[in-house]
Amino acid sequence: MWCGRQEFPVLTQTISDWQRDDDVQAHILVDDDRVVGYGELWFDAEEDEVELARIIVAPDIRGKGLGRVLVRGLLAQARAAGCPDVFMRVHPDNETALRCYRGAGFVPVDASLAESWNAAQPVNYVWLQRDAEASGG
Repeated sequence: MWCGRQEFPVLTQTISDWQRDDDVQAHILVDDDRVVGYGELWFDAEEDEVELARIIVAPDIRGKGLGRVLVRGLLAQARAAGCPDVFMRVHPDNETALRCYRGAGFVPVDASLAESWNAAQPVNYVWLQRDAEASGG
């Protein structure tokens, strides 16, 4: 259900291929010298926004709050890059991820906006945006 894929682990080549686009910044979360999380920022300079994408936390450490740590770190990187608008899409059946992202301050986008963004998608994603009030601006 994560990052549009069902298999785990993901092949190294697949992850390398994800990062070929100049608008993609990949980040990892490390705990005790072990990579435990991965996430990407997809920058859209035209729209002056960024999308958090491919958020992955190692299965054996899920449920310990590290997903929120990863998301908050990605948000800090987006803010440092000067992107005021931060969005993400989540598979509608991924309740665990939705709880994580809501806990990190994301809220659903307007229903009509989600509908227009989903028009070209393979599923009707739940589209979220960073709640400006939760982040202080």
